[in-house]
Amino acid sequence: MKPKANIVNLPVYQPGKPVEEVKRELGLSEVIKLASNENPYGCSPQAKEAIIAELSNLSVYPDGSASELTGELASSLGVNKDQIIFGCGSDEIIALITRAFLDRGDETIMADQTFSVYKSNADIEDAVSIEVPLVDGKHDLDAMLAAITDKTKIMWICNPNNPTGTIVSEEEFVRFIDAVPASVMVVLDEAYYEYVMDSSYPESMKLLERYNNLVILRTFSKIYGLASLRIGYGIGQAETIKYINQVREPFNTGRPAQAAAKAALRDQDFVESCRQNNAEGIRYFQQEFDRMGLQYFPAHGNFVMVDVRTSGKDVFQSLLSKGIIVRPGFSRYPSYIRVSVGTPEQNQAFIGVLEQVLRDVKSPV
Repeated sequence: MKPKANIVNLPVYQPGKPVEEVKRELGLSEVIKLASNENPYGCSPQAKEAIIAELSNLSVYPDGSASELTGELASSLGVNKDQIIFGCGSDEIIALITRAFLDRGDETIMADQTFSVYKSNADIEDAVSIEVPLVDGKHDLDAMLAAITDKTKIMWICNPNNPTGTIVSEEEFVRFIDAVPASVMVVLDEAYYEYVMDSSYPESMKLLERYNNLVILRTFSKIYGLASLRIGYGIGQAETIKYINQVREPFNTGRPAQAAAKAALRDQDFVESCRQNNAEGIRYFQQEFDRMGLQYFPAHGNFVMVDVRTSGKDVFQSLLSKGIIVRPGFSRYPSYIRVSVGTPEQNQAFIGVLEQVLRDVKSPV
């Protein structure tokens, strides 16, 4: 059987290497994973209790519209329930958006080093991805505007950007979206929204009232610590959300995920604690990188992208052999690695091993 011609050569998404696999392959008893921007503090105790309570309902289908969770989230965000859609992670929402709005030959604009799922889903729909180079690790909004044609359907802004961690300010974003034709959707991916401390960061919920072509993505995978349950969401105008819902598969979020998300949403003390711990971790990494003379992009998520001044893949392999997993392999930034913020103990262990690895690179035996 032959597949669709346009998917034959598509790359398969490569997640961060699992701890269990590294332990097995390298015979290590202790491994620290700082590769997938996971919350090192786990999830709210209240979310765990909600998951346990759902174990007796595993034989029962979930609420296909996640109505209770939608109601609580809508109240929290100050939007109507019909403005929200849930997915199996926010990456499913990305797939649903491309399925609903991109035809063969349509154009979609994104940065040249950003979340890869935008391009892969556009490729599946046989659309044309226009990749605009970042400038100093940040979206070049003017160049993205200049790339718009009459074929442009969707523009993607990852804010903070993954993997560089840079942000677009509210002033910059408003100036940008004001210049985007109303017929072009702007998807603002805020997966790391809760971690941002910078006061210039957009208050995107308020912008929804002004821009009918804006869709915002967020997730419970990051600061809420529910990555394994795969639950994310999109917010937009009711008509737009209706179209995305029309291509959504039934029962795409499970009962434990919905219950955990409701409980996690109520425990904002846990979220604030993680936010403060992450900020301290960012400061520690920046302080240590400054001491080591390593350049890095301004970090606004829960990760830092740092220039190790040699092959990022080689440094990854050396770190891996010593039980530290980070993320390498960025085509536009081959000398960089991306490291997630861990606990203070994990962060200190990473810095100690990184220093050793970089010394070995400079002074090979």
